[in-house]
Amino acid sequence: MVRHHVLAHRKKLALALSLGVLATNGAQAKDNDDLTWNGVTLYGIVDIGVAHQDHGAPLSQDMYTGMAYMVTKNSNRAITSVAPNGLSQSRLGLKGHIPIGEGFEAVFNVESGFNPESGRLSDALAALAHNNGVAQTQQTTGADGSRAGQLFNGPAYVGLLSPVYGTLTLGRHNTFLTDAVTAFDPLGASYAFSVLGASGTAAGGGNTQDVRLDASLKYLYTWQNLHAGVLYQPGHGDTSPGKAVQLDAGGQFGGFAFDAIYARKDTAILASSLTAAQVATPGVPHDALAATVSDNRSYAFTAAYTVSDAFKVSGGYERITYRNPEHPIQADFSGLGGYYIAFVNNAAYAHAKVLKVSWLGATAHLTDHLALTGAWYHYDQNSYAGNGCSDRSAGTCSGTMNVYSAVLDYRFNRHVDVYGGIMRSYVNDGLASGYLVTAVSNVMTGIRLQF
Repeated sequence: MVRHHVLAHRKKLALALSLGVLATNGAQAKDNDDLTWNGVTLYGIVDIGVAHQDHGAPLSQDMYTGMAYMVTKNSNRAITSVAPNGLSQSRLGLKGHIPIGEGFEAVFNVESGFNPESGRLSDALAALAHNNGVAQTQQTTGADGSRAGQLFNGPAYVGLLSPVYGTLTLGRHNTFLTDAVTAFDPLGASYAFSVLGASGTAAGGGNTQDVRLDASLKYLYTWQNLHAGVLYQPGHGDTSPGKAVQLDAGGQFGGFAFDAIYARKDTAILASSLTAAQVATPGVPHDALAATVSDNRSYAFTAAYTVSDAFKVSGGYERITYRNPEHPIQADFSGLGGYYIAFVNNAAYAHAKVLKVSWLGATAHLTDHLALTGAWYHYDQNSYAGNGCSDRSAGTCSGTMNVYSAVLDYRFNRHVDVYGGIMRSYVNDGLASGYLVTAVSNVMTGIRLQF
């Protein structure tokens, strides 16, 4: 869609100009070397490296993972490439804490994720559109996501903070599930080494577009060692038509920390590329997309225990339920990032689909600079077509996925580290339906700069 791409170029120019001004002002840095001026901080990450998959898909210039680090349906060939965002999403952002009196502060955060190998704003839906009508063996890396080429495709909010009354913000937020999954994943939702990062299913409460919620309110209250919060999205917007609610409670006692989250998202959207037949439909734009719609419910529990300064264990469990939407939506609407949805499936779940996600891992600091992290991730899906199948004959059959990872990270200082690791992912039965291969090994080494 021409309008979408013209606006994208204007957004990139605006971002470059605004961040350039702040970088100049930020030269007057505080003693802690943050780039802060009058309570406003410029921050960022650039993460890039080289990756190899024994069965992968070619690099996407738009998809924020860049490469399919874990097994996907179009994994099919050996791939070695410069690759982005192995440990962290590359990003530029501005955040602020500005005192306004009586103990209150105005707070804000606006953040843009980008792909350092191409210089483009991260845009998962552009990667999907690129694969429209393309044979599975010829597709590049692509998946749905919450970063869809928006100027601020990460958080974008403003609000008030009080040490007495808590923090209330309005705008585009990371959800409580996203916060908890990132904090309690041993690998911090790494794209290259964690299924929780490579796929936003767990952090999105079922659908990766819901890792972040537009036009939402988020409230967090802390009392001594405990915290609680609520996130609410009224819905009815073009990017996310259904209502969403998340509740969070957690705490920290000595070395033990935990969080429990309940999440509900109505009329959740999962975007996908068009088939060859859909592309051939008269009047359908070449960069339109299809969508599966569902009502999703999930609950999660995450925990971590810091044994010592040198050793930490963390993990979690989430149960996600998908049902057909109570309020179906029709095709022919503009979705996340302005992408046109030309085909909609409101009847994907004749019976409730249940996906259980588990993970466990540990980090050992071998020296003051070197850390080793190992982790295991597991998906378990029920048979939800009503026939009790447990093979590869259909994606509705019961199935599993297992992922094993190990990463060495050498940190020179608080700003620069280098890393190398491996992730091995396997799918079985229903979760392997339609896959060209069922197991992939990914090896990556990279460098990360943070400021």
